Amino acid sequence: MAILNDIKQAYYKANVVEKIIYVNVLLFLITVLFRIFIVKWFALPATFEAFIYKPWTLLSYFFLHQRLFHILSNLLVLYYVGNLFLDFYTKKQFLNFYFLGGLFGGLVFLSYYYVTNSYGAPLIGASAAVTTIFVAIATKIPRYNLQLRFIGSVELWVLAAIWVVLSILQLAAPDKGGAIAHLGGAIFGFVYAKQLEKGNDIGKWFEAIVDYFANLFKPSKKSHLKTVYKSKSSTSKTNVEKSKQRKIDDILDKISKSGYESLTQEEKDFLFRVGKK
Repeated sequence: MAILNDIKQAYYKANVVEKIIYVNVLLFLITVLFRIFIVKWFALPATFEAFIYKPWTLLSYFFLHQRLFHILSNLLVLYYVGNLFLDFYTKKQFLNFYFLGGLFGGLVFLSYYYVTNSYGAPLIGASAAVTTIFVAIATKIPRYNLQLRFIGSVELWVLAAIWVVLSILQLAAPDKGGAIAHLGGAIFGFVYAKQLEKGNDIGKWFEAIVDYFANLFKPSKKSHLKTVYKSKSSTSKTNVEKSKQRKIDDILDKISKSGYESLTQEEKDFLFRVGKK
């Protein structure tokens, strides 16, 4: 239980990139245990006919991995470029890029097999979403230098270009669906970043949808009780001020008629206290 509590605390303290990584790792462990079931129901099918019966797979596929090397390569890249991404974009924009890049990559994957009327293996893995983040930040700061051990200083655009070229080379493989989705994510990341430079946030609609559903699960504030409480407090305070002012006016009226010496000791003390405030 102590380990679970530590993981829970680490998750709550993590930034948005690290939370995405935690989710991917958890779902990878579940996939290892229930691989056949997970792939059957949550991987994105290559045929449009099969997709119609499992539309949720357009979202679920890029949170799943089958192979250890696949998830390690994706999440290592996501950790480094994702945290760099947050230095120049907001966390909401990160979610826009990540989710919309994954969705766009999936749509390109489906469109390819639909247009070519060919068959491919189901799509699974976060590569399209990760590629979107990678290309987007490389588009934003292409000349940013990264220090790589045993290699030295390398500009970010070079690393992103190598990442994309590897996907292009995979197009020669019989099962090219993954590479097609990666390139879809790369195109989306580039276009989105360029549009942001022009002041056009093409992912704002998705952000609005996320905010809407997030607000549905937020606990409602007891505004009525707070208002009543403040109202009573304010009314009470106003009555006290009015009473004090009436007493001051009465004392001043007494002074004007009979002089200061006509005041009682209590009235003199009261004026003294009021004068000090």
